[in-house]
Amino acid sequence: MSTLIPILYIVAFSLFIYGLMGLTGPKTAVRGNLIAAVGMTIAVVATLLQVKHNWLLIVVGLVVGAALGIPSARQVKMTAMPQMVALFNGVGGGAVALIAWSEFRTEDHFTGTATYVVVASLFAAIIGSISFWGSLVAFGKLQEILPGRPMGLGRAQQAVNLLLLLGAIACAVVAGLGGASELWIIGLLVLAAVLGLMVVFPIGGADMPVVISLLNALTGLSAAAAGLALNNTAMIVAGMIVGASGSILTNLMAKAMNRSIPAIVAGGFGGGGVAPSADGVERTVKSTSAADAAIQMAYANQVVVVPGYGMAVAQAQHAVKDMAKLLEAKGVEVKYAIHPVAGRMPGHMNVLLAEADVPYDSLKEMDDINDEFARTDVTLVIGANDVTNPAARTDSSSPIYGMPVLNVDDSRSVIVLKRSMNSGFAGIDNPLFYADHTAMLFGDAKKSVMEVAEELKAL
Repeated sequence: MSTLIPILYIVAFSLFIYGLMGLTGPKTAVRGNLIAAVGMTIAVVATLLQVKHNWLLIVVGLVVGAALGIPSARQVKMTAMPQMVALFNGVGGGAVALIAWSEFRTEDHFTGTATYVVVASLFAAIIGSISFWGSLVAFGKLQEILPGRPMGLGRAQQAVNLLLLLGAIACAVVAGLGGASELWIIGLLVLAAVLGLMVVFPIGGADMPVVISLLNALTGLSAAAAGLALNNTAMIVAGMIVGASGSILTNLMAKAMNRSIPAIVAGGFGGGGVAPSADGVERTVKSTSAADAAIQMAYANQVVVVPGYGMAVAQAQHAVKDMAKLLEAKGVEVKYAIHPVAGRMPGHMNVLLAEADVPYDSLKEMDDINDEFARTDVTLVIGANDVTNPAARTDSSSPIYGMPVLNVDDSRSVIVLKRSMNSGFAGIDNPLFYADHTAMLFGDAKKSVMEVAEELKAL
């Protein structure tokens, strides 16, 4: 058995890595998930082989977890996937924090415990608790249980956060000396929990994709630390994979927004609602109809579709695919412009379009498509507000100034599908909507696209 278990762990984390490689493209993503799931099953079996007691408690935990996790994962709508990811990620962090607490108790309050076990356990407790409670706030904002706007203490916010962090570290030092009261580890978890809440509350909805990625990285690091304390190879490797990939993704997304990670964590950006124009001047927009939109696109050489959260909310991806097929049958080239932070989750738009069987080659990243807009006859923007805002390039007073955006305004004609003139998650006005070559098609995105498709059939 002493030889079998390490071998099983090696097989498990090898499958983790191989499965992760499959997630690089939609054609191999399902297979990659299945491979990683097999690896996790092997890791769980290897861990259970070491268990000598508490079998009843373990079985109850597995049953309850499966009963809650499987139905919620199967029934969740694609529009709710970002908050589901935030919630499941948070549960992982919470589990790690509880493991660290349990380690404190089983190791006789760290009396005579190896230093590396103590340090790893306390690190896992702090980071796991921050991740759990921070993820709950992110879930609440995305689910609109909590307001999407920043909610903080103003200038005192960072000072309060620093005090909470120092308090948690102080509790960790006392608990780590050995033989301390259990109140110290409880105090650590409580202070870290409040810190998790206070860090994410002031962050606006526009930054939620980056926050989800950052919290995911923190959960991975805390899991790796817990694995080190438990001498569990699978937890160490899996945690490091999640921590490293989450950190890389967080950095890439922050660069895509031209903002630093500390600036994002500092909060105070985004919130949605109805945004007045920056100079207070009342402007008018031009409305169009499905028939006019169909005529413009039918006689175009190239149409670029820019998907955003509006497409996700309306579940319009299948209708968009059907409309694109009609356009392609008329000889129109259709491409999709994907901004790195479009939607509410990394890769949100890619997932939705892949679900509708949109060819992967048609999905163009921002850097690849931006030069194409000047040669584009019609750009169809579906609920993508902030990532198409030209103020990011031209208005130094704009909160998103310097953020790389899709150069939609370079197109010969722009059609924007929106329910209303409400702003996006950043809560700022978009000058693109008032441009001479822009027309607004108001209504539910799915219904509007279907109406355009019907008009295309009649042409």
